[in-house]
Amino acid sequence: MFHPRRTLRALLLPFVAGLALTALPAGTAQAASTLTNAGFETDGTGAAVPSGWSEYGDTGASYVEAGGHGGSYRLTHYSASAYKVETYQYLSGLTNGNYKLTAWVRSGGGQNSAYLALKNCGGTEQRTDLPVSSSGWIHLVVPVSVTNNQCTISVYSDANAGNWINVDDLTFTSGTTGLSVKGSDVSSLAKSEAYGGVYKTSSGTTGDALAILKSAGMNYARLKVWVNPADGYNNKTRVLATAKRVKAQGMKLLVDFHYSDTWADPGTQTKPAAWSGHTYSQLKTDVYNHTYDVLNALKAQGTTADMVQIGNEINGGMLWSEGSTDNFAQLAGLLNSGYDAAKAVSSSTVVALHLAKGGDLTGTRWWFDTALANGVKFDAIGLSYYGYWHGSLYDFQTTLDDAASRYAKPVFVAETAYPFRLDSDDALVNQIDTTGELVSGYPATTTGQSNWLRDVMNIVEAVPNGRGLGVFYWEATWTAVTGNGWDPADAASGNGWENQALFGFDDKALPAMSVFGHR
Repeated sequence: MFHPRRTLRALLLPFVAGLALTALPAGTAQAASTLTNAGFETDGTGAAVPSGWSEYGDTGASYVEAGGHGGSYRLTHYSASAYKVETYQYLSGLTNGNYKLTAWVRSGGGQNSAYLALKNCGGTEQRTDLPVSSSGWIHLVVPVSVTNNQCTISVYSDANAGNWINVDDLTFTSGTTGLSVKGSDVSSLAKSEAYGGVYKTSSGTTGDALAILKSAGMNYARLKVWVNPADGYNNKTRVLATAKRVKAQGMKLLVDFHYSDTWADPGTQTKPAAWSGHTYSQLKTDVYNHTYDVLNALKAQGTTADMVQIGNEINGGMLWSEGSTDNFAQLAGLLNSGYDAAKAVSSSTVVALHLAKGGDLTGTRWWFDTALANGVKFDAIGLSYYGYWHGSLYDFQTTLDDAASRYAKPVFVAETAYPFRLDSDDALVNQIDTTGELVSGYPATTTGQSNWLRDVMNIVEAVPNGRGLGVFYWEATWTAVTGNGWDPADAASGNGWENQALFGFDDKALPAMSVFGHR
């Protein structure tokens, strides 16, 4: 445990959980926008009230101790008994405009609430909850619009006995944040609807799934395209039809080329049957022609792709064996064929490369270092990040931030998801169906699902230099519908993912969907 037992000091002020401060002690105002003692280095270990800061509530649970993020010390909230405490700093004399608070945080989880807040700034209080992360520091950002020349920076805990948080190295500076991509993969939608799938608002009104997603705050849809799938879905014709619906909602479009007749992922990169006997030179032409054909048809109908993935989860390459990473020079040729085709259709389309290595710093570096050494062209980096497979949130942030900095490219989460329950809504066992598979601190509940998505989005938003584009939730609309299983060649195959969709077993929109409207 990071935190020794502390004895609670007497309660100094009456406390109401979550109460916004309406009056502050005299002498606490800072006559500038710079935070005082933002790294908690001024006082050293044991400071009951950090210099420049004030406390409210169970103040014995807020103190400075050794073990900082950047320096030697940090702010800690902890007590052996249940507690509610706020550590805050009031800034006045601010020039009105947009600001952002950044901080490095850790939390063992379990609190009723634990968050950073910006309040009394002239508008709605802005909060960012602390993610569960005991393994390493997480970088968070909270934006706010100051309209009354002042703002209160707050660290708040409503915690149970033994719960803890660490906070360090805060900054409060002018500028804005936000995610430009708030999307979902909806590749399963057309087939679901064809087999009777129904989608409802949270209140139970049946509607268009895309409209429901859009109204919740999504602005992007991701559609995979297979070459000649056995069931006739997710091919060029179907993608064109769904793209019209996406654009009609005012949403942007990411087209995800698998270059296969079925699933392409780290374990399977099977060539389309029509290309199976082709030479490497022919495969380069196949990639170009297929990519150009689909994207040009989208453009011709007025639904130009805004973003394109050349391959899906290509950890080991694509179009095996010719396009394996064992022969990266050939893989580079295939990837560049796709890039060139996409740019030939629309020079403004963002071309991304996508790996399933969200928490793998070493693997991500090796892949992209090798790609650049082989002359691979790309505009953005997409990473799949599933916390139950790809490491901790700390691992994820480390990998994402490093990729953005090392390659000077925008980064995004191409896929993430989390279960809202563990049981199945059909006969097929779910991909994640036991508590032992879950991420610590994130139960398989609607709240756990919401918190997971929120925390992943927070991390992407905090990528330095504004290079965090956003997040795609994977298969929001893949509910359990007979006939819409995982295998395009088997109509009887089930869906092992319905407990991670954004529509519940009752077909209603789940609370996690609304997270997109708050970023």
